[in-house]
Amino acid sequence: MSLVNFTTREITCKIVYYGPGRSGKTTNLQYIYGQVPDDRRGRMVSLATQTDRTLFFDFLPLDLGSISGFTTKFQLYTVPGQVYYNATRKLVLQGADGVVFVADSQLRQLDENLESLQNLHVNVLEHGMDIRTLPMVVQFNKQDLPRELILSPGEMDDALNFRGLPTFPADALHGAGVFETLKAISAEVLRKLSEGAATARRG
Repeated sequence: MSLVNFTTREITCKIVYYGPGRSGKTTNLQYIYGQVPDDRRGRMVSLATQTDRTLFFDFLPLDLGSISGFTTKFQLYTVPGQVYYNATRKLVLQGADGVVFVADSQLRQLDENLESLQNLHVNVLEHGMDIRTLPMVVQFNKQDLPRELILSPGEMDDALNFRGLPTFPADALHGAGVFETLKAISAEVLRKLSEGAATARRG
């Protein structure tokens, strides 16, 4: 749920990067953080376990300029990949304006991708949100790995993209597809926000 501050004329939107463990959610945020100028980003908070996996969330406010006289800021979060941290996943997902599902393109990770996608649907439903109207894009990460170890973007699309969502092949470690994914989900969130504002004005 985006927050609108009429005093400071700011809109803050929350985007959650969701997906199985080690699919590249944190890597996406780290790459974005490293590329965005200091004056356009806040401090990134990362809480990791001893195995170096994100346990809670990364938080990265991004200032994307002005829309209708309001400054738009995006807060980027990741959920922990491991299923047994589901309570934390639910907490992080609460109030999300958009979701990036980061899928691991490795053939051996297909079941984990499907399990994580199903888990996302369950958690969205539990928050009373409609998965069909929630802005969402899918990133097929690790496309840089040897061809025999991964599924192609087309194969990933067939296996995971039941809703015909925008998809982006990526290599988050080196940045390929990272900003394309971010721009797409940002545009989807802002489009829905604009539609909501237009409906409110008509009402």
